[in-house]
Amino acid sequence: MAKRTRQVAPSKAENNVHPLYGTAAGQHGNGGHWNPLGGEEQRDQSYVKKVRPMNPNQQVLLDAMQSQNVVMALGPAGTGKTYLAISAAVEALEAGEVGRIVLSRPAVEAGESLGFLPGDLQEKLAPYLRPLYDALSDRMGGKRLRACLSDGSIEIAPVGFMRGRTLNNAFVVIDEVQNCTYTQIKMLLTRLGWHSTMVLTGDPDQTDLLPGMSGLADIADRLSTVPDISVVRLQDRDIVRHPLVASMLTVL
Repeated sequence: MAKRTRQVAPSKAENNVHPLYGTAAGQHGNGGHWNPLGGEEQRDQSYVKKVRPMNPNQQVLLDAMQSQNVVMALGPAGTGKTYLAISAAVEALEAGEVGRIVLSRPAVEAGESLGFLPGDLQEKLAPYLRPLYDALSDRMGGKRLRACLSDGSIEIAPVGFMRGRTLNNAFVVIDEVQNCTYTQIKMLLTRLGWHSTMVLTGDPDQTDLLPGMSGLADIADRLSTVPDISVVRLQDRDIVRHPLVASMLTVL
């Protein structure tokens, strides 16, 4: 006689994370078991054609990037800040609303030193900029991404190389801004040119700088009172990574 399959009761951690993660039955149209990789059968995709918000705050962020020239997206890891910003940039480029995409990220190591990296500038910066390449590849596909990088319609540069520039007709995404000082963020904001949109993303609680050096929280508070600038604050309940990420951040 065949063995009966034992049903395992949900763990306490899974029960606690449901209100944060939003896995109520029917919310995502598949019985509540939402999987960002596409359900039970995982399959490869060359690119993602359309990005949909998974919660109200992500919708607020998307709307802000459509209507404002400067947007700051603050929130914990896994809330989709960088991915949504890059998605909006790609859509603006493909729709002809901007002529290029400029992506920047501080070259700050997360608590450990990698030493001197070999190669030219592009190779030295590759480990720091890998998350941006991953998001772009997911949205555009590798072939299209390589073509855009080759013709200059997409540029990826470290924060240290942004001084003195004026970014006209561009969609600018500055990622991991919590690892920038007040002076650096001020410099980045003043790069904004005509017919351009600038989105800054970061998590004030996960800075890799020494205490008190990050300027993200201070500048976000100051800019929240400026008209035509949106400061969107995502919360733990907006996390769309594995449910345990939201559960861990409530206790860490």
